[in-house]
Amino acid sequence: MQEYIIHVNQVEELQMIKDQDELERIFSRAKSTIVQGEAVVLVRKNPDGTSNKVDELTTETELEQLKEKVFKYM
Repeated sequence: MQEYIIHVNQVEELQMIKDQDELERIFSRAKSTIVQGEAVVLVRKNPDGTSNKVDELTTETELEQLKEKVFKYM
């Protein structure tokens, strides 16, 4: 398996429209990736089409903390 990329822009959009189901799917895939020993990479896509790595998560604890932050604002 390879690393899983979460686009921060997409997460922010899903927060704004309160799409909990899609956010749950994203975090479920991310958890599966971490359990299988790969990293989850957070990436922000810029308006010019380039992407910047924001963070890399390697443990379930880190992922759970991110999930709590995301759902806190919904």
